[in-house]
Amino acid sequence: MLQRPAPEDDSTVLIDTAPGTEKGDSYGSTASTSQPDGDQAAAQGTASPAKPRVDFVLVWEEDPRPGQQQDGTTRDKTDTHRAWRETFLDNLRAAGLHVDQRHLQDADGAVHYVLLSAPWAVLCYYAEDLCLKLPLQELPNQARNWSADLLQWLGVPNILLQDVPDLPPEYYSCQFKVSKLSRFLGSDNQDTFFTCTHRHQILFEILAKTLYGHEKKGLLGIEQLLSQGVFRAAFPLHQGPFAMPPEGARAPGLNQRQVLFWHWARWQSWHKYQPLDHVRRYFGEKVALYFAWLGFYTGWLLPAAAVGTLVFLVGCFLAFSDTPTQELCGSADAFEMCPLCPDCPFWTLSSACALVQAGRLFDHGGTVFFSVFMALWAVLLLEYWKRKSATLAYRWGCSDYEDIEERPRPQFAARAPTTALNPVTGVEEPYFPRRSRVRRVLAGSVLVLMMVAVVVMCLVSVILYRTVAAMLVSRSDRALLVAWAPRIASLTGSVVNLVLILLLSKAYVALAGVLTRWEMHRTQTRFEDAFTLKVFVFQFVNFYSSPVYIAFFKGRFVGYPGNYHTLFGVRNEECAPGGCLVELAQELLVIMVGKQIINNVQEILIPKLKGWWQKLRLRSKRRKVAASVAAGPAPWEADYELLPFEGLFDEYLEMVLQFGFVTIFVAACPLAPLFALLNNWVEIRLDARKFVCERRRPVAERAQDVGIWFPILAGITHLAVISNALLLAFPSDFLPRTYYRWTRAADLRGFVNFTLARAPPAFAAEHNRTCRYRAFREDDGQYSRTYWNLLAIRLAFVIVFEHVVFSVGRVLDLLVPDVPESVQIKVKREYYLAKQALAENTALAGTNGAKDGRPPASEESLGPQPRRPGASPASPDPSPRGRVGSSGAGGQTYLEGQGLPQP
Repeated sequence: MLQRPAPEDDSTVLIDTAPGTEKGDSYGSTASTSQPDGDQAAAQGTASPAKPRVDFVLVWEEDPRPGQQQDGTTRDKTDTHRAWRETFLDNLRAAGLHVDQRHLQDADGAVHYVLLSAPWAVLCYYAEDLCLKLPLQELPNQARNWSADLLQWLGVPNILLQDVPDLPPEYYSCQFKVSKLSRFLGSDNQDTFFTCTHRHQILFEILAKTLYGHEKKGLLGIEQLLSQGVFRAAFPLHQGPFAMPPEGARAPGLNQRQVLFWHWARWQSWHKYQPLDHVRRYFGEKVALYFAWLGFYTGWLLPAAAVGTLVFLVGCFLAFSDTPTQELCGSADAFEMCPLCPDCPFWTLSSACALVQAGRLFDHGGTVFFSVFMALWAVLLLEYWKRKSATLAYRWGCSDYEDIEERPRPQFAARAPTTALNPVTGVEEPYFPRRSRVRRVLAGSVLVLMMVAVVVMCLVSVILYRTVAAMLVSRSDRALLVAWAPRIASLTGSVVNLVLILLLSKAYVALAGVLTRWEMHRTQTRFEDAFTLKVFVFQFVNFYSSPVYIAFFKGRFVGYPGNYHTLFGVRNEECAPGGCLVELAQELLVIMVGKQIINNVQEILIPKLKGWWQKLRLRSKRRKVAASVAAGPAPWEADYELLPFEGLFDEYLEMVLQFGFVTIFVAACPLAPLFALLNNWVEIRLDARKFVCERRRPVAERAQDVGIWFPILAGITHLAVISNALLLAFPSDFLPRTYYRWTRAADLRGFVNFTLARAPPAFAAEHNRTCRYRAFREDDGQYSRTYWNLLAIRLAFVIVFEHVVFSVGRVLDLLVPDVPESVQIKVKREYYLAKQALAENTALAGTNGAKDGRPPASEESLGPQPRRPGASPASPDPSPRGRVGSSGAGGQTYLEGQGLPQP
């Protein structure tokens, strides 16, 4: 049942306050100086009694110089930001966090660092509230790789293997419950019980829900403070430097960042398996799943690239031995072709010999086999990725994350007008009416369609450009330029199209972000899925509209001599003499390879330039502070010099668009998998180096899978089957050649003359000469019987092709289980252990606690306890655990429950 929250004071803090913080004995402190050794130890995780470890860092800068005059607007903005910042930090202290402030100051301004850390009681409280999964029982690491298993079965030495030290163990785990603390492994050591990633997740949860102003206005969370410029950065610290000691990988005591650098981010590791468990331990499940998908996809590109290269080599042989191609090149003046534009001259077909030979590289019988192969390859890729994803989600404790464990977004909770009971967890949560969201989604879809219309307009402009450019080049006095006029116009048009694609993408991504926030999605996963779908629909049209036009529309509506069709008064484009398939291959290579080169250059040069400027700017400040020069940069100062983490959306989008080029149009370009493979080998190391060396450490986010990207990949796979069937049926010469071989000559002699029609008598009389053009038409311009026979064959081929491929794909889907049987058994075993560990039997709990040699957890052992707002510290809370609830007129969220009950 929906409930409208009762109005409350807007200044209510979204985070529970710890008892005693209002009386002066708070957890936090503000200090401007400390010993450097203590800073280094706290930052690297070795907390001392005097200084706790640093879990999170906030940074803001004061740019104006002292005494510099400011106008009223700037002064008001500065005062507002200062008030918000002070309120935010005060509320963090009230939530129980340690707050320590440092600064670097010179004549040009100051850089302020806020070092945050969470005490044991706060960590326990929020670990239970966030449903973190912690280990119950250690297992031997069972990470496996399909290629390693295959090479072992074949008895081939595996050069991809590497021995990575400090391998993270596997565990049976369950959701943390503080009353059963003694059941979890390592609970006797408060310093190491929660990993760094767990601490970062807890700190970020507090930062995301803390108010800095009126809650009804949505003034909460670190993300909005960053967007408003109140803080310049918010990030967890890296675990020390990535640079290796002189001893190299043999040096003792390497930190996790150094291990990842040596065994993953170095270019020398390009031929080694990725240490995914290490990546997950350091960066979290979401980042690790991205690299798992990228490595899995790259590995599967190996057989596709090998077969595609073989098909291309067959095309190279046929380009010089094919009978129709030899006839065309040796025809001399036998075939005089009609003009390609109103003012263009007549030309001979033999002048296009080189273009026709290039077309044979991609258009031959092997292309049919390769199209079927790639369709089944894509189906098997996704089926086996589902198994891989399910295995990783189980091993990393995220199998039920989206369904049960994920909490509402803080921005959604602050703006939701009502609350409702969650049918899964039984907790009151913020709620936004489904009907209102649907209306907003429909309104946003209209804007998306408008942007798609802009893309179509740009495509039309590129088509007109190619037509006009071909006309201008065809008027040249040089025969070579006249013959190559369509190819020159097509190549330059591809470059213009690529530029328009990149420009439109920048504008649309910003619009999609605004629309998605307006739609009020409950969880971060749904928010990201909605944003991803909007951007992908636009990018799909943006990148694939030109190839689709060339493949299925160009040259289909030209007409015939004396009755040509026009667009805005300009004659419609014809396919080049080599056919539209070779032009499609050119378009794919320009867009696909050009985009990959541009992206890689951007990923190499732009971070270098930005990082150089950031370090130069900050180090100039440190040089003016004598103490800092003597002690060297502190860890938070070194990490602030790095570039901010910008998310995984662009990385996924690049790979999914590449997957579309590899599958949808593979019949036109068998080399596409090879180029994708080479790019991905570079991309893995570029991204790894970017994460380890050049970017600030991201907050470790949990994820169950790759999200909506998998349904998008499945949709691309189905679309690829239909697309390749149409490519083989219509732009390709495969079916006309087969028809000619069956009905006329098995050796294909005379095929060139078979594909050419004669201009109507009226056109020949007007120009006082006859000419030929590519079409199956009678002398009066009407379609011939051969055209209709071929049309029927083409349609039948499309139906048979897609039915066969879809049927085989469906059989493969049924034969390959989505979840491996071994994983299903482990899930049941883990469920049984979790049920036993968290049983509410007090006697059993006491017995097990005695067996472990540790008494069950109590409130005294956990330290100060977070409490419900308005509750007295001494009053117990009957609720079994802390939960997220709602109150306040704007759907204000707070953490219900007193916190840490006794078992």
